[in-house]
Amino acid sequence: MSVAQLIKITILLSVMLIVISFALLATWREATSLFRKPSLLFKSLLAMNVLLPLFAATLVGMSTLHPAVAIALIALSVSPVPPFLPQKQLKLVGHQDYVYGLLGATSLLTIVLAPLTIALLGHAFSRETTVAPAAIARIAALTVLLPFGLGLIIRHLAPGFAMRASTVASKTGLLLLVVALVPILIKMWPAMVSLIGDGTLLASVAFIAVGLAVGHLLGGPDPNHRTILALATATRHPGVALAIAAGNLQGETLVAPALMLYLLVGAIASAPYVIWRKRHLKG
Repeated sequence: MSVAQLIKITILLSVMLIVISFALLATWREATSLFRKPSLLFKSLLAMNVLLPLFAATLVGMSTLHPAVAIALIALSVSPVPPFLPQKQLKLVGHQDYVYGLLGATSLLTIVLAPLTIALLGHAFSRETTVAPAAIARIAALTVLLPFGLGLIIRHLAPGFAMRASTVASKTGLLLLVVALVPILIKMWPAMVSLIGDGTLLASVAFIAVGLAVGHLLGGPDPNHRTILALATATRHPGVALAIAAGNLQGETLVAPALMLYLLVGAIASAPYVIWRKRHLKG
């Protein structure tokens, strides 16, 4: 087994453990709660799968971004919630059902929504795009749906064990993720630096800012819902985005560095909003 394969397996295992860790604390009712709230589900999908993709496509069309960056932004805009986001959301808010419900709903619907949104954007902006639904489904299943379902089953069968195991799974998953990402970041750093310029950083910040604003405004009167949807709209699953991008830029080696750059910029750009919401919700 090569080092690259070992790192890939480590990342997959770490993400699965992170998802299992918060699924161990959830109930089936919480995981399916958003399907019983059609208004909130509609506004969530409107923010994540309509308005932000439209902004991303407009931004790409009006700028001279590197093709890898352009495709990365489009792919991110139609990807579901990343597996590591719910932990951040749960630390900020008290409405756990919406956190779990949004993760479950968007991950389940991604296989349909992602290809459909990409096709509509391609038609609207006269661009030919290709998406592999099977690849999207495989990544969503491995990184979210399967570990999420496993955690829910364990919680139902052994709630006491689930509560204790959640902390261990979370800490182990985060440790493995850091160990795996450090060498990737070091290897990709020169390529990431090469993408800086031509408005790349400005476009990434604008993507994050608009995502936060759209989610916050459509979250409704509940401040917890606003915070959850804002973070979910601005922060997306890089694995699914890479699968979408791979079908549109064959042979392009800078897509993965572009996604890594987005993750770094996103963490920095969204920090002021997280601090503000933390103070507001606790105030």
